[in-house]
Amino acid sequence: MSNDNAALTIGALAAAAGVGVETIRFYQRRGLLREPPRPLGGIRRYQPADVSRLRFIKRSQALGFRLDEIIDLLRLADGAHCDEARMIADDKLVGVREKLAQLQRIERELTALVHACDVAGSEVSCPLIDTLLADAERSAS
Repeated sequence: MSNDNAALTIGALAAAAGVGVETIRFYQRRGLLREPPRPLGGIRRYQPADVSRLRFIKRSQALGFRLDEIIDLLRLADGAHCDEARMIADDKLVGVREKLAQLQRIERELTALVHACDVAGSEVSCPLIDTLLADAERSAS
């Protein structure tokens, strides 16, 4: 280690990065984070760069990247492969836009169903339930 004063135990690394120890171990098994060697009779020590890497992983996840995509991004993190990183982000953006369009369709349908309930008032039959049942029967046939 270049600077043992800056070295962190796994618990300190977890606290500094805002993750759990088991998350660190999971990332190590998936190849997202290195596992430092254990000195004879000692404790593994992590470097401040490992905190940054964990924060990168968590921020990438918050933006919707899957772990396999994050592995690719980390591989490209030297900056020399910006075009490849951009392609990964472009693919993610397409997926996000598709999900947004799907959510907007769902919102429109639910708005119409809620409105149908409001209009129906106190009728015995519920328009929302009737519509969902009719849709389910159409899907089955």
